[in-house]
Amino acid sequence: MSLPTKPTESTFKDLGVSASILNVLNSLKLDTPTPIQTKSIPVALTGQDLIGVAQTGTGKTFAFGIPMIERLAVSGGQGLVLLPTRELALQVDESLRQLGGKLGLRTISLIGGQGIGSQLQSLRRNPHIYIATPGRMIDHLRRGSVRLDRVKILVLDEADRMFDMGFAPQIEEIIKRVPKKRQTMLFSATMPRAILKLASVHMIMPIHIEVAPPGTTVELVDQEVYVMRKEDKRGQLEKILHEYRGSVLVFTRTKYGARNLARTLEQSGHEVAEIHSNLSFNQRKESMSGFKSRKYRILIATDIAARGIDVSDIELVVNYDLPDDSEDYVHRIGRTARAGKVGKAISFATPDQGKDVRSIERLINKKLTLKKFVELEQAGTRPTFRRYGRTMSFGRSAVRRSRPPIMGRRRGR
Repeated sequence: MSLPTKPTESTFKDLGVSASILNVLNSLKLDTPTPIQTKSIPVALTGQDLIGVAQTGTGKTFAFGIPMIERLAVSGGQGLVLLPTRELALQVDESLRQLGGKLGLRTISLIGGQGIGSQLQSLRRNPHIYIATPGRMIDHLRRGSVRLDRVKILVLDEADRMFDMGFAPQIEEIIKRVPKKRQTMLFSATMPRAILKLASVHMIMPIHIEVAPPGTTVELVDQEVYVMRKEDKRGQLEKILHEYRGSVLVFTRTKYGARNLARTLEQSGHEVAEIHSNLSFNQRKESMSGFKSRKYRILIATDIAARGIDVSDIELVVNYDLPDDSEDYVHRIGRTARAGKVGKAISFATPDQGKDVRSIERLINKKLTLKKFVELEQAGTRPTFRRYGRTMSFGRSAVRRSRPPIMGRRRGR
């Protein structure tokens, strides 16, 4: 009796990728496509509209980048990729240059924080693909320095984030300038109703591809929640930074919190950089490049960077503050355990944040490991965390309520 054989994994060649791009992928040591690439590339190569849902760090850029480059090489025209942040735009630009640069592909990133003059000069090279944030693309459209009448492929990457950030009017204005006869692709880690509504209006019978349910976190991330008083956070972070010796990404809720925490860690002798909206684009770029090159072991960031950091081998993500939006938790911890590697995520919560923790658990469909510290018992802190009908004691006594608190986001932060 013969034993069942394990099914062989698909290769990029199996997906219909051309020999020229296969050679580039081989030079990048990319042999096996990720699940989102395996499912998306064959569909996208046909020119069909598609909606791709996959967790952060699974290779969405090449899932749309490979077929975009293939199709533009054959049929001509231009491509347009819209993203919510400058950092993401630069990363996509870098990835597409790696993929298509040797084939003569010309890309341009149109983002805020860069001089219009240098962008105007680059536009004279007649790029094949525009990679832009919505605000700066609108600036160029109104100046008349960019026309989108030759765009044959439109990609909205991290589409849910763009809607969260209020870019819906700009996206609508941009889409009006793009020919109706085009291919449209949406990619994101979550897919709220606003995106599906946009798809119903601006896409033609899109194929829905989902390799993980919305809110799914990377399997290889070990997740813990440390429950403590607010004033104990900095001391606990110091302990963690001495326990973990690799690259550490720390998320704070506000830009002022990021700045103050970075200064405190610098004074303690740590190599630390910060990235938030109070910094200029060049300062943010220097922080990111320094973190990538290991000049800085620690990067303190706000959610502006939750989806804008593509750094290999981040050992630990620390949520110094829980995010305002539970979905941002998924994107934050998705910065570690990338490309099949193991990672760690530790979140700090105060005793009154039980509702926030439960909201995250419901989104990721997983119970988080909770750890409380002796300082809470010494302070006699009253417990407020309750998990599915049973009270969890974080103080000297437990208090049971008659009904569970209402789920939802915290307001007014």
